Amino acid sequence: MRRQTCFMAILTVALLVIGCAGLKLQAPSVTVADLQVVEASLLAQRFVFKLRVQNPNDREIPVKGMSFEVTINDEPFARGVSNKTATLPRLSETIMEVAAVSDLSAILRQIGALRRDGKNSVSYRIRGRLFTGLLVDLNFENSGVLDFPVPPGEK
Repeated sequence: MRRQTCFMAILTVALLVIGCAGLKLQAPSVTVADLQVVEASLLAQRFVFKLRVQNPNDREIPVKGMSFEVTINDEPFARGVSNKTATLPRLSETIMEVAAVSDLSAILRQIGALRRDGKNSVSYRIRGRLFTGLLVDLNFENSGVLDFPVPPGEK
């Protein structure tokens, strides 16, 4: 009886290891496709981010929710969470709308830095986690630079 229990335990562990190896997924690419201000008050601002989520895997990924944060010029800007569900088709992309909040101090820091530095661009980074309901959740991170349009006649 003891030998049978030991065999079942080893078999269970082996199946779990094989199952986890089969779930090895590449992190999705998540980029900001659009940003809309939903509400702006003296102390807080609410945004709707449209995030383009690309699935580089050869299997669909169920999304049960997500959390993320956005920084601008290496300063915290906004944080968001969503319990919206979606299915990311294999080797495909989808747009997910998620809400985020920012406080007044984050906005003022950004405005102050832009005025002080006289920059024509800002760097941004979005990072977070997709909750899949599988044995693993998927972390993501993406960054880039947004150039402001230069008015005609200025260089």
